Amino acid sequence: MFPDCLIPQLATLVDAPPKGGGWTYEIKLDGYRILARCDRGKVRLFTRNENDWTAKMQSLARELANLPVKTAWLDGEVVVMGDNGIPDFNALQNAFDKSGTENITYFVFDVMYLNGKDLRGRPFHQRRTALERLFSDYDSDRVRLCQTFNADGVSVLQSACKMGLEGVIAKRLNAPYRSARTEAWLKVKCQLRQEFVVGGFVPRTGSGKEVGSLLLGVYDDQRRLRYAGSVGTGWDSATAAAILQSMLQLEAPQSPFASEFAPTKGRWSKRAAGSERWVKPTAVVEVSFTEWTPEGHIRHPTFRGVRKDRPAKTVRREQSE
Repeated sequence: MFPDCLIPQLATLVDAPPKGGGWTYEIKLDGYRILARCDRGKVRLFTRNENDWTAKMQSLARELANLPVKTAWLDGEVVVMGDNGIPDFNALQNAFDKSGTENITYFVFDVMYLNGKDLRGRPFHQRRTALERLFSDYDSDRVRLCQTFNADGVSVLQSACKMGLEGVIAKRLNAPYRSARTEAWLKVKCQLRQEFVVGGFVPRTGSGKEVGSLLLGVYDDQRRLRYAGSVGTGWDSATAAAILQSMLQLEAPQSPFASEFAPTKGRWSKRAAGSERWVKPTAVVEVSFTEWTPEGHIRHPTFRGVRKDRPAKTVRREQSE
């Protein structure tokens, strides 16, 4: 049976590439995870949370309709390539905000169904061979096969970090596809980076049109929103103004942070204490940082973009295995 929806396989965060053989590596792309369902020329595009984004990327769906297949489920990442030749997450976000998705490129890295066959139980190296055969008969600038590297994982990671990329994904060659977070796929990042829920904000000092900082949180296993620090760098004036407008639309009278983990005077910003404003905890942003403190706060954070593909309630602190 050809399913209407699929849940993707997710990678487990680790501190270093795995040792030994039996692994291949891909670049960790800085974009949105998208699954493509192709059924006799009709294509639908889904986020990792099964939201249908076909209408947001109609031109990409039309491009995928040219694939030489009858039916297929593909797994990959949509990105916008920057002038430096690497994915630009802010450019991707702007593409969606301004309905300019014609510049989006889809990198395909797995195939779960192909022409009536369920490939999920087959090892990755066989699914990869099927993908390579598919792309040997298909050429598109907007739909590309993600490159793999059968090399030493440490060397691949070092090269990725020198190029300013986010990191690498290690995939076990003999593992099947599983709709869950598994240790058959491992992600290693060049720097710490993850999604956070926005629980509040502080307007920029001396400007009523831009945001100054965002108050960040993550949910714990008891579904409490724990304060994780604030971020106030990484955006330009236009982005700061756009963020402020979105925050004003979410403004709420009370803090969404659990009282025992909430930001208190002197704990997060002595300079701005008392000027914080609270919002409904529905917005998600991605932030890079250097480390977690023993108190569960992040150090030296930098804003990377807004995540519209991730429900706030699913945001947890990522910890390496």
